Formats: sequence, structure tokens, C-alpha cells
Amino acid sequence: MKTIWVKAIPFNKEVVTTALESGVEAVWIEDGLEEKVRELGKIKTISKNGDLKVGKDVVEFEINSKQDEEEAVKLSKLKTLIIKTNDWTIIPLENLIAQTSGLIAYVQNAKETKTALQILEKGVDGVLLETTDLNEIKRCAELVKDVGETIELVVAKITKVEPLGMGDRVCIDTCTNMKQGEGMLVGNSSNAMFLVHSESIENPYVEPRPFRVNAGAIHAYILLPNGKTKYLSELKIGDETLIVNSKGKTQPAIVGRIKIEKRPLMLVEGEINSKPVSLILQNAETIRLCSPDGSPISVVLLKKGSEVLAHEEDAGRHFGIKIEESIIEK
Repeated sequence: MKTIWVKAIPFNKEVVTTALESGVEAVWIEDGLEEKVRELGKIKTISKNGDLKVGKDVVEFEINSKQDEEEAVKLSKLKTLIIKTNDWTIIPLENLIAQTSGLIAYVQNAKETKTALQILEKGVDGVLLETTDLNEIKRCAELVKDVGETIELVVAKITKVEPLGMGDRVCIDTCTNMKQGEGMLVGNSSNAMFLVHSESIENPYVEPRPFRVNAGAIHAYILLPNGKTKYLSELKIGDETLIVNSKGKTQPAIVGRIKIEKRPLMLVEGEINSKPVSLILQNAETIRLCSPDGSPISVVLLKKGSEVLAHEEDAGRHFGIKIEESIIEK
């Protein structure tokens, strides 16, 4: 996920307040004003004694030559770099993005923000915005939020659908409403997951709950931002989860509530080019996977040969982080 920070030097209450309201992650302030920011709301501070310490965690680095680029690559392994450029902007950033990560670009408006986020189709990891224009802060924050990572989805063919007994399943209630074609990636194994559709669909029996994904049994893995996973049983209020649409575009969402209840379960198994993918879900009409065209399909209508969207990975997991290791899950 991309990051946006705002520079508020000299201190400007309206700038800090707008940054807070726009979902900005941190504000750069003068030393000694950390408490003043905390009085306005909870947001990270960047300063000598802030949450992110200038010189220790974060360093401003100006690019004026090829030698500067080489030094920036070395330094980026140790600290987060805020990159400033003079006459040349695109080329130095292209060169750095191709060689390293963790780069924050210095920007002054939405146009520069959009450019920095799109360089080499990958973009910098974030931007530091310096402006007193409150509308510009809002525009830049929206741009950053809209640049979610894209995940490759593939078609899985259903091979087996089998009712099981009772078990604990997890509903994830988020602070974000979802639309048709949106849900979350969940699987019995971390290397292959189904796209479980949100409960955003109208039906004659229960009201839609577009903020909810009835995700599956408590043991299942769910894909989170930055490529991490957790067991469904580990999710809690305030955690960040990942909404994925049928095109693979993603956006983070905050967990507002987790509901674990005993319900009748069913096993859904499929194949992705002969590779297995499976998930245990609640056995109910309102639980849906996602068809290749983005339309929802109820699990009770699944049959052998049905096609649904899924995601596969090669790496195994250790405490939710990808590792190159031989792991067998069955």
C-alpha cells in the first residue's frame, strides 16, 4: 500500500487537522510540537523526537548526480528516504525505483503525486506533500488511496462440494461498504485462496450487509495488505484487512467487528491448472464465491465444473510472511 505524509513546517493547525481527516499517516513537524499534534488527534509525527525520528528512521536525500543515486540506494537499505530532486525529476526516481524500495517522493501538488505514484508502473512507496492548500491535501490523499496494489486472479474449476458438520465460522464486518464483485481472498491453504464475495447482494430473506464477508471456518488463511496473511481466528477489531475486486484491484479496510458463530459447514474444493484450492465455508445460500465475470455465485449452486475466481502463490508462510520453503498442507 502507498503512503502519504504531510509536511507542516511551520506548524499549521488547519494543515494538521485536514491531514488527520484525510487519512494521512504522518505529519512532519518542528521539534517539540509532538504534544500539540496529539491534542488534535492520533497521527504519527515525524521530527527529531517524533514517532518517526528524523535522521534515525527518516532521512531527506537530495539527488543531484549519479553518485547521489548510488548513495541513496545504499542508504535506503537502512532508512526510509525522502527523495528531493532539482531540475530532473522522473529519471532519478526511475533509476532508484528500479534498484530499491522504501522511497518517499517530495511533492507539492496532486499532479506531482500522481506522477510519482505511476513511475515505471510501480511508483514510489509514498509521498511527502508540502502545501498549505487544504483541498490539495484532500486530493492527494484520495489519489494515494486509489492506488491499491493489483493481485493476479485466476479461474479455478470446482471439483468437489461436500456438506460437513457444525463448526465455527468467521464473519468479518469492516468499516467499508463493498459492491458487487468485491470480497476477500480466503483459503484452507495460504498458497491458494478463493475470492469470497461480500454480503452486498439483495435477496428476499435477509437484508444485505455490504460491509461484511462471511469468510469461512476459523482455521482458514486470509490475505492482508502487503502480502501478509493471518488465520481468521486471529483477526480483531482495528486490524486492517484487504478488499479485492474481480479485476484484482485491492483496497485496505479496517475491521470493525468479528463474529464467530457455530454454523453448518461445507467443503469447497477446486483446481487451478491441476493445483488444488479449497475452503470450508458456512453452508447457506447467502455465502457466495465470485464468477470470472465478477458476478456472485452461491455456494449451494456450485457443482463440479463450476468456474470461480481464485489466487495462487508459490511461497509458503511462516507467521503470515512469505518464505521460500517446502511446505505440504493437506
